[in-house]
Amino acid sequence: MAELVFFSGTMDCGKSTLALQMDHNHRARGRGGIRFSRNDRAGESVISSRLGLRSDAVEVTDGTDFWEETARRRTGGLRVDYLICDEAQFYSPGQVEQLARLVDEMDVDVFAFGITTDFRARLFPGSQRLVELADRIEVLQVQALCWCGRRATHNARTVDGMMVVTGEQVVVGDVATDGGGPDGVGAPDGSAGPAVGYETLCRRHYMRRVTAHAADLMAGREESLPFELDACLWQGSSGQGQ
Repeated sequence: MAELVFFSGTMDCGKSTLALQMDHNHRARGRGGIRFSRNDRAGESVISSRLGLRSDAVEVTDGTDFWEETARRRTGGLRVDYLICDEAQFYSPGQVEQLARLVDEMDVDVFAFGITTDFRARLFPGSQRLVELADRIEVLQVQALCWCGRRATHNARTVDGMMVVTGEQVVVGDVATDGGGPDGVGAPDGSAGPAVGYETLCRRHYMRRVTAHAADLMAGREESLPFELDACLWQGSSGQGQ
């Protein structure tokens, strides 16, 4: 029987790598499928892994209708047994419902991959709907690590290496393991400006807002961060703030 399966985890836990591996395994057994993605780090119409793997994909937009996409291909004589849906956190709740309908009414397997919460530790709408509707939720076993070595459980957004908790829910930025730092990708619109990045943190350092860059600054000054002090405020008080 077809299933809607949500593979979830933080950044750096191998979601896109698994998505491409699953697509390969199903195609090797003669099954036909469609790869979908949205806002991939490598650009439009692609699924890419930090390990260097990549494959073409259909770019999901606000107007994408998964039911119509699948029906059109089947009507044209193409075999569609499954869908690979990467970056599923960016899909709308309505699009997730379309995926569930495909499972129930067309007997199409749907394998969705995405992070559950945003940089504010709040559920993405698409991920929330997947949690509500999925037949199974698989938490990936490859553990991303915080800069301190503990298991990373939260995704943090950084500006010039310092964690921020306000702003638009979706902003494309550097996803290097160092959190972007001062050498990140620049402003979201591509112009010169503060470097926007992302970093995985353990809950302790997420709550304290201590990124790898902040920790390096504190180590260089031979200072320790008091538990109650916000790392952003600490940087500002040291004369390095924006």
